[in-house]
Amino acid sequence: MMVVVVRRSAAAAAADAARLVADAVRRKPAAVLGLPTGKTAVPFYAALVAAHRRGALSFERTTTFNLDEFLGLGPDVPQSFQAFLRRHFFRHVDLAASRQHALDGTAASWRREVVRYERAIQAVQGLDVCILGIGRNGHVAFNEPATRLRPHTHRQRLTLATRRDSAAAFGGNLRAVPVEALTVGMGAILTAREVVLVATGSSKAAIVNSALTGPVTPRVPASLLQRHPRLTVLLDRAAASRLQKGPGVVLRFA
Repeated sequence: MMVVVVRRSAAAAAADAARLVADAVRRKPAAVLGLPTGKTAVPFYAALVAAHRRGALSFERTTTFNLDEFLGLGPDVPQSFQAFLRRHFFRHVDLAASRQHALDGTAASWRREVVRYERAIQAVQGLDVCILGIGRNGHVAFNEPATRLRPHTHRQRLTLATRRDSAAAFGGNLRAVPVEALTVGMGAILTAREVVLVATGSSKAAIVNSALTGPVTPRVPASLLQRHPRLTVLLDRAAASRLQKGPGVVLRFA
C-alpha cells in the first residue's frame, strides 16, 4: 500500500521524513539506512540532527549506506556526496565512521568497487529504511530512465537533465558536473523493508504524478516504487499539485 501525505510546506514534509526515520531507529537501534543527498535532503538531516542534540535520538548502533556518488570525485571534494553527508549529518551525530558506508568515486577499479558495495549491503541483509528523492526525469538514487533498470550497484551515465539539475553545486558550470556516477541499483531500493520518498516544489509535480499514478515503467524509474509493499510518499502542496488519486493510493492531507 502506498501512503501519500501532503503537507503545507517543504519543511513540514522533511520533518515528517525525519520522524519516520527516527521512529525506525528507536524501534531498531541497529537499523540500516539508505541515505540520499540533494537540496530536499538538507532540512531532513537538520531535523535528525536536532533530535540527536535534544538527546532524543542516538545513531550509535545504526549503519548507513550512501545511495550514490559522482564518478571521479573523492570524499574531500565539496561537491561529492560523501562530503555532503559529512557536512549535513555525520559530523553532528554519534554515528561511528566504521558504520558509514559510501561508494568511492575515485576507486582504482569501479568494477571492483560496485561489487564491494553490493556485497556490503547484502552482508547486513539489506536496507531497513531507504530514503529517496526523485529527479525531474523520475530517477531515484542515480538510476536513470532506461529500457531496463539494473538491480545491482553499477556505473551509470547521467542524463543531460540530471547534470543540469546538479550544476548549481558546481557553481552553475555544467561542464564541471561529472558525466557518470556510481549508484545502488533498484534491487537494493525495492527490497528495503521500508521506503520513504520525499518530493517538494512545483518542478517535481509532473514527475510525481507520473511516478505514482502512471504506468510502471523503467522509463520512469520511480514508478517501480508503486510495487513496494511499504512505501510512504511525503509531498508539499506544490509537488502534489498535479497528483491524481489512483488505485492503491491512500492520500492524506496534514
